[in-house]
Amino acid sequence: MKILHTSDWHLGRILHGIHLTEDQAYILDQFIALVQDTKPDAILIAGDVFDRSVPPTEAVNLLDEVVSKILMDLEIPIIMIAGNHDSPDRLGFGYRLLESRGLNISGKLRMDRKPVVLYDAYGPVYFHAIPYAEPAMVKEHFSDERISGHDDAMGRIIQHIQKNKIQNSRNVLLAHAFVAGGVESESERPLSVGGSTAVSTDYFKDFNYVALGHLHKPQRAGAEHIRYSGSLMKYSFSEADHTKTVNFIEMDETGNIRLEYTSLKPKRDVRCVEGYLQDLLARGEMDENKADYLKVTLLDEGAILDAIGKLRKVYPNVLHIERPQLTAASQLVGADRDFKKMNELHLFSSFLSQVTEREITEEQQKAFQQVIDHYYRMIREE
Repeated sequence: MKILHTSDWHLGRILHGIHLTEDQAYILDQFIALVQDTKPDAILIAGDVFDRSVPPTEAVNLLDEVVSKILMDLEIPIIMIAGNHDSPDRLGFGYRLLESRGLNISGKLRMDRKPVVLYDAYGPVYFHAIPYAEPAMVKEHFSDERISGHDDAMGRIIQHIQKNKIQNSRNVLLAHAFVAGGVESESERPLSVGGSTAVSTDYFKDFNYVALGHLHKPQRAGAEHIRYSGSLMKYSFSEADHTKTVNFIEMDETGNIRLEYTSLKPKRDVRCVEGYLQDLLARGEMDENKADYLKVTLLDEGAILDAIGKLRKVYPNVLHIERPQLTAASQLVGADRDFKKMNELHLFSSFLSQVTEREITEEQQKAFQQVIDHYYRMIREE
């Protein structure tokens, strides 16, 4: 059986004020061409299909266009799960009707849903789809008071799947989670605030292939058959050195797999460049990729009048400038002031200590975590 694994499309994403729908449409045309070329038996999309719970109209239309081409023109089934950015109700709307056309969507966690079964020359392959769900939801679903975090929640779900698996069968799992040891980037929204969100890789070892979503860097997660495909495109400058891929899997009659990785070329790359202003301007005249989205680190000392304006005459899509020579003095306020690398809890703790001159207590941390977790649940269910 041939399978394409992709995830984290984040349709409707905005990068430093730039709407990326045109770039996403460009790269999804290549994805459709890849589907035509490889002719897979199934396409797996492991969550974060949209960038937010209420996606813009252009993003919805783009997904509709891509899915329609794959299902109606190429007649290849799609198995899709909701990620932590998606609204489970919106993404899963009409899933019963769509299943008959080959679109299998798991929006909300429903353990009474049977796995999707697809057949090749050697018999059935069972696809188990686990959409993202907060631990509190899993706890309520199973009426299990022992569930207190993401690891407990995933362990309970996998236990249920294992209990109902057909023996000596081939099984593929889709999940949207942070597996322990994974490499993160700045553009991923934390699954919760405070505490560990990581789940053990041990849960996934008994499946023939595990298609993961959430982390944007393509990577293995503890074993060769447990994989993040990574995001469709680069969605932050912290991903500038990533090579984005789509995973192509071939499974034999015994469930052994062979993996290949195909790169898709973006219309505009996301790059970080560094140098003195005049050198960069001169270099830009010869740059064949001057339309890329850029973060520029200027090494010049002293003031520069309208640096971004000068750069944009050569590089039209300069989105961010850093001046390390001018910000060195900011180190005086403390090493914990690198706000871009701080999550909500750390930001709040830093703010509280500045205002009250007291460190945050454990009780305050728990209260803040409950508020933020409730907020994220609300925006996903809008």
